[in-house]
Amino acid sequence: MIGMRKLFCALFVVVLLLSACDTPPEKGEKQPVETVSLTIRNPKVEIASGFEEMVDVYEETHPHVHIQVETVGGVSDDFADLKTQMAVGEGPDIFTNVGYTATEDWIRYLEDLSDESWVADAREGTLDPITVGGKVYGMPMNIEGFGIVYNKVLFQKAGIKELPGTFTELEKAAAQLEKIGVTPFANGYYEEWKLGHHLTSLAFAEQSDPEAFMSDLAKGKASFKDDVGFHNMLRFLDLTLAYGNAHAATTDYYAEMEAFQNEEAAMIVQGNWVEPLLAKQAPNLHAGMFPIPLDDEGNAQLVTGVPSYWVVNKQSGAAEKREAKRFLQWLTESEQGQTYQTEKLRFIPAFRSVQPPESSLGGDAWRQYDQQERRNFNWSSYSPPMKEAFGRILKQYVNEEMSKQDALQDLDHAWRQNSSSH
Repeated sequence: MIGMRKLFCALFVVVLLLSACDTPPEKGEKQPVETVSLTIRNPKVEIASGFEEMVDVYEETHPHVHIQVETVGGVSDDFADLKTQMAVGEGPDIFTNVGYTATEDWIRYLEDLSDESWVADAREGTLDPITVGGKVYGMPMNIEGFGIVYNKVLFQKAGIKELPGTFTELEKAAAQLEKIGVTPFANGYYEEWKLGHHLTSLAFAEQSDPEAFMSDLAKGKASFKDDVGFHNMLRFLDLTLAYGNAHAATTDYYAEMEAFQNEEAAMIVQGNWVEPLLAKQAPNLHAGMFPIPLDDEGNAQLVTGVPSYWVVNKQSGAAEKREAKRFLQWLTESEQGQTYQTEKLRFIPAFRSVQPPESSLGGDAWRQYDQQERRNFNWSSYSPPMKEAFGRILKQYVNEEMSKQDALQDLDHAWRQNSSSH
């Protein structure tokens, strides 16, 4: 009997303890919040300080979240080690994807973001490269324009009264700049992404139907060596080499930017993404941007588009994925996040509800994008092995290791070899 009483008492105590655990907290009493750590892989060195400052602001208002930012890019290949990290389940919680082919290649690592509130606010067409089977797997980082960034003061000193609208006018402007002792082009062709991604995208944008052209290349119905757009692209590359700094193939992004910031050179082949770097390191430099004229027809347009997408790692834990989505939502929809994007990071927003910047380079790119006076990025449409081949072959061309005809022929061979990846 005594044993039964002891058992009853013990059960009664357990019930009381369980009841206490289920009791909701008193009004005003704070429940303990789980601390969550996130890792974000930022591929843009130009925005590193501004991005980290923005993260600090986020952490102040979200004290249960700790964010570590890993910035890559510039000289670094920002995807070189990512696949290795992902393969062993140690990848970042938020990283980037360029869309189209890369979306399909990485889809097993991408969290479905279709139900996020910002999806409906994205500008027309910006989600297409990151959408597969009707599901959205990434948030557009921004909109960028690629062309020639120039020094307005040096152009004025050289007597260049109107921006070059044709190849001949650009050649004349380069000669005028050289005449006053200014290097026309600061060439940084060390990183193959400029050659393999941006310049080739410019040549593809010259096609009436870039996707059809790519398909014809794979089938042998078209070739680079017979294409006017790619011949013109190499002619433009020749112009930058003839009127540029020596050792272009070994000059990296930072050295190129330094020459431009120090006003040793009047032009760089870049995009509005360099604006945060210029604002920080050369705030008094008056820069603008104009399209690269590949021919004399006078219809040059900026090449614009979404360069990459913020994606959430599907392998991350439930808490990490939840907080990663909340951060992206804050970045896009909060007043603080929007202000940082446009004023600190100098982004052209990919969302209708966010006012575009009025800054010089971003403003130039936005006006052409908004008025449809632009061509679209195409480099996300072809496979990573093809981009690598483009970069490698064009680097050899810059080094004078092969002729123009040989370079174009090698590109034809590389495309057919990698067409299965397209």
